[in-house]
Amino acid sequence: MLDRFRLDGKVAIVTGASSGLGVAFARGLAEAGADIAVGARREDRLGDTARLVEQAGRRCVAVRTDVADPEDCRRLVAAAMDAYGHVDVLINNAGVGTAVPALRETPDEFRRVIDVNLNGAYWMAQACARVMRPGSSIVNIGSVLGETTAGLPQAAYSASKAGVAGLTRDLAQQWTGRRGIRVNCLEPGFFASEMTEQYKPGYLERMIEIRVPMGRAGDPAELVAAAVFLASDAASYITGVTLPVDGGVLIT
Repeated sequence: MLDRFRLDGKVAIVTGASSGLGVAFARGLAEAGADIAVGARREDRLGDTARLVEQAGRRCVAVRTDVADPEDCRRLVAAAMDAYGHVDVLINNAGVGTAVPALRETPDEFRRVIDVNLNGAYWMAQACARVMRPGSSIVNIGSVLGETTAGLPQAAYSASKAGVAGLTRDLAQQWTGRRGIRVNCLEPGFFASEMTEQYKPGYLERMIEIRVPMGRAGDPAELVAAAVFLASDAASYITGVTLPVDGGVLIT
């Protein structure tokens, strides 16, 4: 049974892999046996991620990627294909966040969040699906803020993540039966990230106190484990699902 959770012989692409959860995803999938291709806008940081993958005994290709640019998405997939010959897993993690009051948010600010978080997820999924074999898996990284609020003015971010959940369902409907590609979504709750570092002092602790029944922030390893599950053959009969990994936020 445990072999079903392994990713030996598979190739995984991880976007947003220059920091935070993206780094954790790349390292975790490598530890589960996958060779990795990583993409992010901050190319200088991708080398550190690649070294962590190699320390786990797997190979890594790093490509500067702005997922809002469809050509960049195709370039990342092409690099993975050139290096490994196939792509089996996509962790659609790249994202940006803002906390701008809705009456002050500019069109450019709103569009940028949608362009990266939602449109970028679509362009990456499209580029990967064109080369993926039956049995492959796409894991979109959404957010519980696609279903609830958390006291900050995050209209663009929440809208983008609600869109990711809808995108997941439709791509699963289109691609699972016809192409054998499963498409699922993880919805993290409160995890340490560059976005949470921007919160005002005490905000995260207060939200955890009143919104998280488990009483703590998530450990990245807990989210990575869920991603490995959805990417692996252990989840071979699961598609179109949005799975919260939130310590209970959505039941409060």
